[in-house]
Amino acid sequence: MSAEATDNAQDQRGSRRVIVGTVTSSAMDKTIVVSVTRRVRDRRFHKFLTRRTKYKAHDEKNTAKVGDVVEIVEARPMSKTKRWRLLRTVKAAVEVLS
Repeated sequence: MSAEATDNAQDQRGSRRVIVGTVTSSAMDKTIVVSVTRRVRDRRFHKFLTRRTKYKAHDEKNTAKVGDVVEIVEARPMSKTKRWRLLRTVKAAVEVLS
């Protein structure tokens, strides 16, 4: 498949959402849990509130660690709750020596 054909296939499929979040769990095999926080304004009191959403993402090589800041991208459904794929690690977590 040529580069032009690949680009056309990508355009037809549409752009996929990319989200940045923090890894909160990596205990499952090839799966990470990513927490994404956002700020929303309360409709009644006009106060800004922090809301969190947790996504399960596919990590093929088990490279992500708890505390890493990662980018995840939409993907085809891989299981009942897993619909995201690890794109890259933006910032690695700081390892604390005891």
